[in-house]
Order: sequence, then structure tokens, then C-alpha cells
Amino acid sequence: MIRKIFIVIMLLPISLMAANTTGVYNVKDYGAKGNGKVLDHEAINIAIEAANKAGGGQVYLPSGVYLCGSIRMKSNIDLHLSAGAKILAAPAEMKAYDESEVFGAPEYQDGGHTYFHNSLIWAEGQHDISITGRGMIDGEGLTKRDTEKAGNVQGGSIGTGDKAIALKQCRNVTIRDITIYRGGHFAIIVTGCEIGTIDNVTIDTNRDGIDIDCCKYITVSNTKVNTPNDDAIVLKSSYALKKPVLCEHILITNCIVTGYKLGTFLDGTYVPEKVNWVCGRIKLGTESNGGYRNITISNCTCMWSSGLAFEEVDQGRMENIVVDNISMSHVHHYPIYITTGCRNRGPKERTEVSSARDIYINNVIADDCDSLAGIIITGMEGYPIRNVSLSNIRIQYRGGGKRATKPYREQGTNYPEPRWAGPTPAYGLFARHADGIRLHNVEFELMRPDERPDIVLEDVVNFKSESK
Repeated sequence: MIRKIFIVIMLLPISLMAANTTGVYNVKDYGAKGNGKVLDHEAINIAIEAANKAGGGQVYLPSGVYLCGSIRMKSNIDLHLSAGAKILAAPAEMKAYDESEVFGAPEYQDGGHTYFHNSLIWAEGQHDISITGRGMIDGEGLTKRDTEKAGNVQGGSIGTGDKAIALKQCRNVTIRDITIYRGGHFAIIVTGCEIGTIDNVTIDTNRDGIDIDCCKYITVSNTKVNTPNDDAIVLKSSYALKKPVLCEHILITNCIVTGYKLGTFLDGTYVPEKVNWVCGRIKLGTESNGGYRNITISNCTCMWSSGLAFEEVDQGRMENIVVDNISMSHVHHYPIYITTGCRNRGPKERTEVSSARDIYINNVIADDCDSLAGIIITGMEGYPIRNVSLSNIRIQYRGGGKRATKPYREQGTNYPEPRWAGPTPAYGLFARHADGIRLHNVEFELMRPDERPDIVLEDVVNFKSESK
């Protein structure tokens, strides 16, 4: 009898024995083919369910191409893409994506921030989840259009995938070492998540790279993001959780953002893309119902990118922002942009006024900056931006600008983008409606003459400029 039991055990597939003893669940043991031709997401989802029911484990994708629709992450799961493994997003005609959920409230934010289930990899309300490994997520079949609707009807088609990775109200999240190519509307979006790490990730995508919305205690580190057509790393505080929620306690460090032509960051040719309305960029905004607090951005490099943008226009508050050790080269439109406004994209019953204070930007060097705009600091009449410190900054502008012939527009309800406001009255720094601006060791250099003065101040009090 003992001999028979021994024989049965020996006849079990080795990989299944490993799953039982080590917590590793090889997706090929659950029916995945990895040939890039047949859909594999259901097999992957079965492996995730099995690991979740067992208390957790690693769902392992060996080398191969896994054609997939929606993959549903669960608690205590590490989805591991080995070197040579690729998750390939299925085309819309295969109708392989989950239907987007019903939001059940007014949608003050765009569909990309509202719906999550129609994504390639998604989770809601889960904990202790990770997506790791040296493999790739290729969102070839995802849309980059902002046309999401409840039930996943997009532009007349049903079953379209929207985002590469979408996590909502999850806790203890890690995304590490993977590469994302063509990530759809957002390569990564995390909304309402707490305690998370995005580390050593490489993204080369056709819309936003990383969106962190209404989150707290999130770190983005050692990550490279190429976004020729939109923002690279963005903090937001939309109304996606049906209430204003601060995005706070966020660290972005040791990152590179670029605006090269799609695919040329990954293949190493690094072809500069034509200047779009925005490309690259580290930004706070525009969705800003809750606001931002305790944000640190440090040790980052920006190439062929739009400048740093800090935008609070939806009745939230922006405070305690620290930026340190930033290098920028070939900067589109402006180097630094700080603004408040009254777009007020939220319930009409709200009475709060957008505010910004205590912003410290230190040790920034930028060359070949667009002549359109210098550093911009603009508050609202009666509601100034308070306490902005700029220190150890050197900016080289292309110059060639013409003296202003009309007043620079107030931000007001306009979309906060300097390109659409036109040239600033000063080539170096333009500030309006501000209280407490301090410059220490700030230098502006022109590559050719510019008719505009270096600094123009309007309705600014407590301004101080110091050299070394």
C-alpha cells in the first residue's frame, strides 16, 4: 500500500508539486500556451485564483508570448514575468477585456480615471500584490483614446482594453523591474492606494506613463519613462473616489523622463519626437480636487521633455512640495510652472478655493529651454500663492522672444497649460498674485538676445532676490 501511494506521488507533474511546496504557480500548468496566438488570460486567472485560495504565492510566467485580455489580480499574489516573457494585449475585436464597472455618480474626471476593470491587468480592493520580473507588457491592443464608458463601450466598440495596469483602493502594492511598451491610455494608474512602490520600471508608451491619484505613501524610484505624447510621471487628486482626497506623502526619486519618439527609447535609437502639446514631464495636476501635500521630487533627469508643472485648479490645496537636484535638457515650452486656478472640476456645491503654499525648488539646471515662457508662478487675485523658494537654479533659454504687446492672461477657468497662454512677459521669471517669493543664486542665460526683461512681477509682495 505504501508503494502505491509513492508511485502516485511520483507520477504528479513536477511543476504542480512545486506549486504545493513552494507557492509557485506556473501558468502553463493551468493551460496557458504562451505562443502569442491563443488567449491565455483565463489560464492566468485560474492560476491566480488557485494561489489566492491557497493563501497566496507567485504566479509565474516562463518565457513566451501570452496573448491576453483582462487579468484580475488578487491579494497576496506576485505576478512574475520571467526574462523573455511578454504579456501581449489582445486586439479589441477579440472582446477579451472585462466590462468597465458602473460608476454610479457624476463623472467629474475623465473616463481613464473612472473605470478600471476594462484594463489589461487590474485589481480593486486587494492587498499585498506585486507585478515583478524582467519580462514585458506590450499594450499593442489597448486604446489610447479617452472614450471609456460604463459597460466598456468605447467609440462604438465593445470590449476594448484601456490601460496596461490599473489598481484601485489597494494596499501594499509593488511594481518592480518590468518593462511596459505601448501602455494604452495609462501605462500604470494607481488610485486610492496606500503604501506602494514602483521601482526599476521602464516605460515607453503613447499616452501617460505613471498616474498616482488620491494615494498616500507611494514611492516611485529608479524608473525610466518615455512619453512623447503626454505626461511621464503625474500626481493627481481627482473625484474618482466620489469625494476630494489628498494625494500625499509621495516620493519620486532617481528617475529619468524623456520625450523621444515611441519605441526609440527601448530600441536605443533615441529619436527626438516633434514638439507636441506636452511630452515627458513630471507634473502635479491637472485633476486636483483634493490637492497635494508632502511631496518630494529628487535626483531626476529630464530629456526632450516639458518642464516641471505644479497645478492646483480644482479647489484643493497644494502644500509642502520639495524639489531637489533636477537636470533638464532640451526643455519644451517652460522649465518650471506653478499655478492655481478656478476650473473647479467638481460638484458645484463646493465652496473651497484652490490654494498653494510652501513650495521649495532647489538645485536645478536646465539647458536649451524654449523661448515661449520662463519660470511661471501665478496665483489668483485675492488668493496669492504663498512662500515659494527657488535656490541654486541655472536656466539657459534659447531667447529670441519679442516684447509683450498685450497682458498675459489670468489663469481663471482656463486649462492650465502655458502653451495656450502664449509668451510670458519675461523670459526668465514671470510672477503674478504671489506673497513671499525668494530667489537665491538663480541665474538666467540667453543663447541669443531676447527683447523681454528677465523678471516681471505683477501683484507680488515680499519678493526677495539674493546672490551667493
